[in-house]
Amino acid sequence: MKRALLLSAALFAAAPAAFAAEPHEAMQAYVDSEIMAWAHDTAIVAAIEAQNVRTAGFDAARITELDETWQAEVGTGSALVDGVLMNPAADFLRSRIEASGGMITEVIVMDAKGLNVAASGATSDYWQGDEAKYQETYPKGAGAVHFGEVEFDESSQTYQAQISITITDPDSGAPIGAMTVGVDAEVLM
Repeated sequence: MKRALLLSAALFAAAPAAFAAEPHEAMQAYVDSEIMAWAHDTAIVAAIEAQNVRTAGFDAARITELDETWQAEVGTGSALVDGVLMNPAADFLRSRIEASGGMITEVIVMDAKGLNVAASGATSDYWQGDEAKYQETYPKGAGAVHFGEVEFDESSQTYQAQISITITDPDSGAPIGAMTVGVDAEVLM
């Protein structure tokens, strides 16, 4: 009897870990079947490469200044915010959201510094470099994937999980930036 109780307790304690793996499996399947088909589109790669040239010399002070400017100007139609939201790569991202049938809630593309390059909608900040979506992808190199926890996202007003990947140069395979795709957790699961 004591052994059965211990076994039951062990299985109960292990259950959350087993259930936690399921969302990651669903997210990986979505990465493999859907996201990778368009993640390295020329519009995305060209936008990242162009911004990497512009931001290569930015230091921490300049990045902080831009992030503060973004936060103060988001929703006001500023050049900084509009530059991220109104470009061919951002248009492409919105087309992927539309084609996803409700699965994708938002997409953010970042450069080598973690700064927004293109986004489907306004983000709360300009610099993603201090967040796992960037830190667990671009710095880790080609093939890196990061799965965020299911959370309520203020930007998209949905419960979502974020899937982040490293974006690489299609010719050299070198990392050039990162992309985060917010997926509707209820639709995914």
